[in-house]
Amino acid sequence: MDPVQVFVFAAMGYLYLKRKRKRRTWVHQINTAKPTHGHFVTLYRPLRARDPVKFFNYMRMSIPSFDELLSRVREPLTKRDTNMRAAIPPEEMLVITLRYLASGCSLKDLHYNFRIGRSTAGEIVRKVCQTIWETMKEQCLPTPTHKACVEIAAGFWERANFPNCLGAVDGKHVRIVKPQQSGSLYQNYKHFFSIGVLAVADANYSFVYVDVGSYGKDSDSTLFRNSTLWNGIESGSLNIPRPAPLPGSDVAVPYAFVGDEAFGLSTHLLRPYSGTHLTVKKRVFNYRLSRARRYVECTFGILSNKWRILHRPLDVHVEFCVDIVKCCCILHNYVRARDGFNFDDTLTVVGLEDDANNDIIAVNRHSNRFRDALSNYFTSDAGQVPWQLGSI
Repeated sequence: MDPVQVFVFAAMGYLYLKRKRKRRTWVHQINTAKPTHGHFVTLYRPLRARDPVKFFNYMRMSIPSFDELLSRVREPLTKRDTNMRAAIPPEEMLVITLRYLASGCSLKDLHYNFRIGRSTAGEIVRKVCQTIWETMKEQCLPTPTHKACVEIAAGFWERANFPNCLGAVDGKHVRIVKPQQSGSLYQNYKHFFSIGVLAVADANYSFVYVDVGSYGKDSDSTLFRNSTLWNGIESGSLNIPRPAPLPGSDVAVPYAFVGDEAFGLSTHLLRPYSGTHLTVKKRVFNYRLSRARRYVECTFGILSNKWRILHRPLDVHVEFCVDIVKCCCILHNYVRARDGFNFDDTLTVVGLEDDANNDIIAVNRHSNRFRDALSNYFTSDAGQVPWQLGSI
C-alpha cells in the first residue's frame, strides 16, 4: 500500500469514527434551561415580587431580612464571569443555600430544582455557609460582655424567676451519615452516627454560645469539659459579673449557668439535686431550675423546626456538616432578632437527640452551698412564686 492509499484510508477511518462518536456537551441540557426553568426564576422572583407571606415560608425569613443578609455576604460571594461561563450571582447562591437549609432537601434536589450541577450545588452551599459564619459571627453570636451578662440574668429573672442566671446549657446530637474510616468515633449511645453540639441559650430563645463538631461518642459532660466555655470559666477569662445579692435578699450568690444532671456542679454551673426522695426545698429548686433550663430546649426546637436540614442525617463530609450546623445557629439568631419565632416550634425538638446522662460528675461540696442558698431562697417569702408547691 503506497503512502497515498495509507493517507486516504486513515482519513476515511477518522471521519467514520468522528461521525460515530457522540458529541460531549459542556453543560447538560437540563442545566441549560436554568435562565427560564430554574426555581430562582420561576419561584423566588415571583414570590419576592407578589407574595411576602409565601416568601417567608420559602426562605424562612422576611424580604427585608433577606436583603440585609445579602448585603453582608454579597462581596465575599461575588465571582467574575469568564469566557467559558457566567458566574452565579451572590443572590442566587444565597437562595440556593437557604432553600437547602430550610427544606432539608438533598444536593441532588438542588441540581434538578435550580438547574445547576450537583457538585456546583455542594460548593455553593458550603461556601455560603462558611461566609455567613465568618461574616455574621461577631454580630449574631458575640462574646458576652459584663453588661450583656447582667442583661441575660435580668431576662431569666423576669421570665423564669431564676436569679443570677447566665444562660441554659445543653448538648444535642446532629445525625450524620457514617464518615468513611471513622470507626466508632461518631457513633453515639443510641447507635447512630452524629456530631455533638453544645449550646448556651438566653431567655430570649437566642444562642449565646455554640460549640459544634465533637465526636458522637462524647457525652454532654465531656463536651462541656472540652469546650472553650469551660476553659473560660476555669481560667476566669469570661466576663462573669461578681456575686450579687438575690432579689429582695442580702444573700449574695455567684452568677451561673444552669444544666441537667450530666453537667458537674461548680461555682458557675448549677444542676438539679439528684435522687428521688428529696426534701420540699430541693424539689422546689429542681422545679425552678427546670423552668430556666427549658429555654435551651425551646431554642433547639425553634432551630430544628425552622432549618429542617437538621431533621435528617447530613450526607456530606464531617467538616461540611459542621459548617451547616454553625450556619444554622447564626441564621437562628439573625432571624429571631428580626422576624421573631413561631411558638409551636418551641414545643418539640425534631432531628436533634439528647445525650444520655451516664457520665454523672460528683458534687463539689464547696459549690453545693450556693445551690443550698438558692433552695432556701426559693422557699422564702422574697423568692417563692405562688404556684411552685403545686408544680413539684
